[in-house]
Amino acid sequence: MATTSFMGVILAAGKGTRMRPFSTHYPKPMLPVLGKPLMVHQIEIMHGLGIRDVVIVIGHLGHEVVQKLGDGARFGMRFRYVEQEETLGIAHAVSRLDPHIDRPFFLFLGDIFFETENLASMADRFGGAQKTAAVLAVRREPDAAALRRNFTVEVGADQRHVLRVVEKPRFPKTDLKGCGIYLFDPAFFDAVRRTPRTALRDEYEITDAIQLFIDSGARVEAADVIRRDLNVSYAKDLLALNTYLLDKTGKPNWLGERVEVHQGAKLERCVVMDGAVVEHPITLRECLLFPGVRVSRTQDAQRLIFTPEHEIHCDEHT
Repeated sequence: MATTSFMGVILAAGKGTRMRPFSTHYPKPMLPVLGKPLMVHQIEIMHGLGIRDVVIVIGHLGHEVVQKLGDGARFGMRFRYVEQEETLGIAHAVSRLDPHIDRPFFLFLGDIFFETENLASMADRFGGAQKTAAVLAVRREPDAAALRRNFTVEVGADQRHVLRVVEKPRFPKTDLKGCGIYLFDPAFFDAVRRTPRTALRDEYEITDAIQLFIDSGARVEAADVIRRDLNVSYAKDLLALNTYLLDKTGKPNWLGERVEVHQGAKLERCVVMDGAVVEHPITLRECLLFPGVRVSRTQDAQRLIFTPEHEIHCDEHT
């Protein structure tokens, strides 16, 4: 099935409480990643798939998302916004979409950076003779601790047919990790409506909805199409993501437009966003400077994120 037959959905309603103090000023999906908001990287993936209609679920500081992204015209797409009034889990956010979805849709979690390989193959798996009604993007995860923080996907002998999904398993039975990209038939909303609120987190879990969908007889498949997924949960994750992408460019530093750096200053493995200023002859190592920030300190700094409001230390061991 052609990917142009699908809609796109991005969930961007979370409060990002673990990202404080960022979350008091920035919606987490709008945090800067190598010169553009995290969510724009996802929008570009969707555009590459041929998707032109996107619904964005907003909540905390949602007006900031709308203001920065607009109607989607500058991306060659059409955006609609749906508000999640209460942050009660991913399945609850998906339930807000029901009146706005009229065809199969790709769903992205808005606070994860993805590197994908042949993502369009998810569409190839969809429908067809098997009548596949959902496809889950997965990757092989050798780190058991990472599996316990996410959800696992247990498959049959063909390594495709999903039998069970388990949220944050204490004892993972597989190394297949769900990665936050999904492809669903609108029939999935029937399972979402039947999803109970969990006792553990008092939320509506999407893994519960997927398992209900499987148990109702829907065919769900797994597609190993994720090569890297970087979840931005803490400040150090944002710094790590930016320096990772910097390293991929092969450059010693990444500088945006209209950047001013004192002629005596030294930058080492830094990402400096548009309009940022370094006022004094200091050394900055592995630092991230937000757009428009003025660094006025007179002492050297290492592993700091500078925003217009704060200096955030990123201890790599925490």
